[in-house]
Amino acid sequence: MDRPHPIRGSQPLVAGTDVDVPVLDGSRRRYINFDNAASTPALLAVRNGVDRFLDYYASVHRGSGFKSQLATWAYEQARLRTLAFVGARPETHTCIFGKNTTEAINKLARRLDLHGGDVVLTTEMEHHSDDLPFRAVAQVVHVAVDAQGRLDEADYDRLLKRHRGKVRLVAITGASNVTGFINPIHRLAEKAHAAGALFLADCAQLAPHRVVEARALTDPGHLDFIALSAHKMYAPYGTGALIGRKDVFEAGEPDVRGGGTVEIVTVDTVAWAGPPEKDEAGSPNVVGAVALALAIGELSTIGMPAIARHEAGLTAHALHGLRRISGVRVFGDADPEHAAERLGVIPFSVDGVSHFLVAAILGYEFAIGVRSGCFCAHPYVLRLVGLDHAQAEAARARILAGDRREMPGMTRISFGLYNSIEEVDQFLEALAVVAGGKQRGHYTQDRATGEYRPHGWAPDFESVFPLSAPTGGNS
Repeated sequence: MDRPHPIRGSQPLVAGTDVDVPVLDGSRRRYINFDNAASTPALLAVRNGVDRFLDYYASVHRGSGFKSQLATWAYEQARLRTLAFVGARPETHTCIFGKNTTEAINKLARRLDLHGGDVVLTTEMEHHSDDLPFRAVAQVVHVAVDAQGRLDEADYDRLLKRHRGKVRLVAITGASNVTGFINPIHRLAEKAHAAGALFLADCAQLAPHRVVEARALTDPGHLDFIALSAHKMYAPYGTGALIGRKDVFEAGEPDVRGGGTVEIVTVDTVAWAGPPEKDEAGSPNVVGAVALALAIGELSTIGMPAIARHEAGLTAHALHGLRRISGVRVFGDADPEHAAERLGVIPFSVDGVSHFLVAAILGYEFAIGVRSGCFCAHPYVLRLVGLDHAQAEAARARILAGDRREMPGMTRISFGLYNSIEEVDQFLEALAVVAGGKQRGHYTQDRATGEYRPHGWAPDFESVFPLSAPTGGNS
């Protein structure tokens, strides 16, 4: 009998935890989602709250009807709740809603008025979204990581000193989506400010698992900008947020222009609105913002410390179990005793088995959803797996030639607040089958994608979720 869940007890907390899916042997298994670092399912409180809100959904910010007024109120309350979630004050910070963290960071890159001589200091451990946006507008310099993948803070100090006077922004992840390492962002921010730079914390991975604090602008370790995504916070309705200094967004012109960004327009002139309206062109995703606010409310009720404790228990249990499976290598910090100091993100490899095949077998035969590849952090993963420059270039050439069969990478499991010890045990049992070469199916690999599929079998998605065009109807 399953033990009571320390957070949800015997009651479901998120949508989809009781879903059975078809597997290769013709049976159905309860689906286990260990791909939370990529995206999380919806909290039931979020789904139910959105369903209620949809009865009142209407256009925002200028409608005179009751529903428009209520929708506007809910949208702006969501903004205030997001600011409060990270301890940011409306007097000094603004909250700009967009699609996700990627869009938020791209907006910041465009809005900071960066030029070719300006330096943006980031790290080798970043998600592409905290690196590539700045390459288009400034000189990007990468802080090194050590062999385990931890940030080399001594190198950070050296680079800040070397580029002092040119560093406009330091952009660093709060926690790695690959290894789960948590960075000391407030200490790093204090050093950035002392060097005359602003500081961005990419909190897409951190915010669902730990308390995030913007802190007052008078605090040397304050965060000037915070980016986060609702789809990683149990509200997958298409919203992200950029929380940033109001004085920065009061200056300059918006990067996207259109309805809602202005005070008044004539044939000859434009007077831009203030933040955040200036940076939210067009009709916003009101439902997504409400979903984020509902998720924040639920996470706050549960308590981020309780979430951290539960996920640390899952991580420690998994790391202990992975040690007992022959041929499995864990990247990053594999010590179960350090589980509370990191996130529940565990990348690993199985000797002699492609990361693509490991993920395929777990999914097709055991209904366990994981992720494989480089997790949108190619330089970091190549560093962790030990590829030298020549090997990396050879891999790049193969990929550009359309062959991903030998693409470097890992398999990754990542935990959410709703996962259980029993699910971890099922994963460990399944991985032992994979490592022992005892899988049921015969798999073929796609050259272009690198992915494996079982020969002669494919799930019937239409029977599970019909989405075909209806017959008959309007002509």
